[in-house]
Amino acid sequence: MFRHILVPTDGSQLSQDMVKRAVEFAREIGAAITAFFSKPEYPMTYFGEGALIDPTTPEKFSEMAEQQAKTVLDFVLTECAVAGVPCKGISVTSDVPYEAIIQTAEERGCDLIFMASHGRRGISGLLLGSETNKVLTHSKIPVLVYR
Repeated sequence: MFRHILVPTDGSQLSQDMVKRAVEFAREIGAAITAFFSKPEYPMTYFGEGALIDPTTPEKFSEMAEQQAKTVLDFVLTECAVAGVPCKGISVTSDVPYEAIIQTAEERGCDLIFMASHGRRGISGLLLGSETNKVLTHSKIPVLVYR
């Protein structure tokens, strides 16, 4: 049924739990995994009265984001290697993660997106938004939500 699963992760404990379940699921059905991490864009600093200046250069920020991506994706690659599940990792820079998730799934030929939901509701859900909800709303590829 499903042969290629995109597994977006942010490295949180919930995401790590989801990764373990996604790997087990992929092993059971004989699917491959593409692990995905969305790196943030360099934050633009606006100068003015009361503005805070971030001493981090764009290059240093990029290095830190790349290291975080490597750490997060290495966790998925290790879990897949132990389970014998074929896996590739990809990270992209985007401040709109849900769009990057959908685009990557389409570009890589994934037939399922397996992702976690933090279950934010009410005001926190409204203010923080839900990348999972946005993927569910906009993706033409099936989405399996782990909670």
